[in-house]
Amino acid sequence: MDLFPILLSIRVATLSTILAGLFGIALAWLLARKRFPGWTLLEAVVVLPLILPPTVVGFYLLMLLGRSGPLGAILETAGLEIVFTWRAAVVAATVASLPLVVKAAQAAFEAVDPRLEAAARTLRPAASVFLTVTLPLAWRGILAGYILAFARGMGEFGITLMLAGSIPGRTQTLPLAIYDAVQVNDLAQANALAIITIAIVSLLLFVLGRLPRVRL
Repeated sequence: MDLFPILLSIRVATLSTILAGLFGIALAWLLARKRFPGWTLLEAVVVLPLILPPTVVGFYLLMLLGRSGPLGAILETAGLEIVFTWRAAVVAATVASLPLVVKAAQAAFEAVDPRLEAAARTLRPAASVFLTVTLPLAWRGILAGYILAFARGMGEFGITLMLAGSIPGRTQTLPLAIYDAVQVNDLAQANALAIITIAIVSLLLFVLGRLPRVRL
C-alpha cells in the first residue's frame, strides 16, 4: 500500500487545524463578544464554506491563488507556489474546517459569564484575562472545534481537488486516493484506504464524545 496519501492527509489535517484554530479562535471571540456594523455579514461569510458546494469554493480559491489571480501573482513573485502543491491542500482544508472551529469556539465563549471576565479585568490586563479566565472556561468547546476541524481536514475532497489536484506523490490525499482507486477499479486499495479513514475519524469522534466527561 502507498503510504503517501495517509501521511499527507495527516500532515494537511494537522497544519490546517493549527491555522483554522489560530484564525478561528480570534473570529469566534470577536463574534461572541462584540457587536459592530457588518457583524451579521462576517458571520455569514465565515459559514459560507459549509453551505456552498465545495467546487464553488475551490473555483474561487483557484481564481484568487492561481498565477493570474491577485494573491497568487504576489505569492509567485515572492517565490511561493500554492496551486497544485501540498500547500494548496492545506489551504483547502483550512477553509473547509474554519467554520467548524469558529462555531464551536463561539458557542463556548458565549457560555462564559461576561461578569467573570469583567471582574477579572479589574485585577489584570485584558490579554491576561483571556488566557487565564476565558480560555480555561471555554476549552471543551474549543477542543471540540479542533477535533472536528482535524476530521474535516482528513476528509476534505472537493476544494482540494479543485485547488491542489490529485497528483500521486505530491498532492494526493486519502479521499483523492480512494477516488482514483475506484476510477481504475482497484477496489481492494480503495477499501483499505477507506477503512483507514473510517478508523481515524471514528477515533476522533470517540474522543469528542468523551469530552463532556473529562474533568480538569
